[in-house]
Amino acid sequence: MRTGLRGRHTEFMARQSIVLINTGDGKGKSSAAFGVMVRGWARGWTVGVVQFVKGGKWKVGERKLAEELDIDWQVLGDGFTWESTDMDETIAKGRHAWSVAAEKLASGEYDLLILDELTYSVKYGWVEVADVVEAVVNRAERTNVIITGRNAPQELIDIADTVTEMTKVKHAYDKGIKAMKGIEF
Repeated sequence: MRTGLRGRHTEFMARQSIVLINTGDGKGKSSAAFGVMVRGWARGWTVGVVQFVKGGKWKVGERKLAEELDIDWQVLGDGFTWESTDMDETIAKGRHAWSVAAEKLASGEYDLLILDELTYSVKYGWVEVADVVEAVVNRAERTNVIITGRNAPQELIDIADTVTEMTKVKHAYDKGIKAMKGIEF
């Protein structure tokens, strides 16, 4: 039996959806995912975003665009942990964001689902990595998934089809330049 390039190509073409992870200490993990969000929307896909960390006062430009494009965008996080005034509430919001994401993964309603900053909920122990792995592996057949955030656990890397690690070479923040509207958010 011959298993040349043609056989492998057929195998790749049979797959309905993929899992991508954007991780690492460099800038651009969410921005890259939102670029794919626009690309998917332009192809007629049903797109959803669940934000696990950025919330409250963070009015990101991508969200404004998503609202214009009628993309399902849910900000369920409480902001960065070091800004939290009530960690119990922050943890509860992180767990709630996961329950919403898990429902969306199983729903079959999305061609693309972006789980922005999910890795932090796993890293901090708010969500079990095994639960995330199970939900992603058993997602609806057509749902492509992008997971963003630093320190992606090996268990998620193992089930992903594409993993990109953003590496910081240099960042304006290191020189005291604060996050800029239009560049970082």
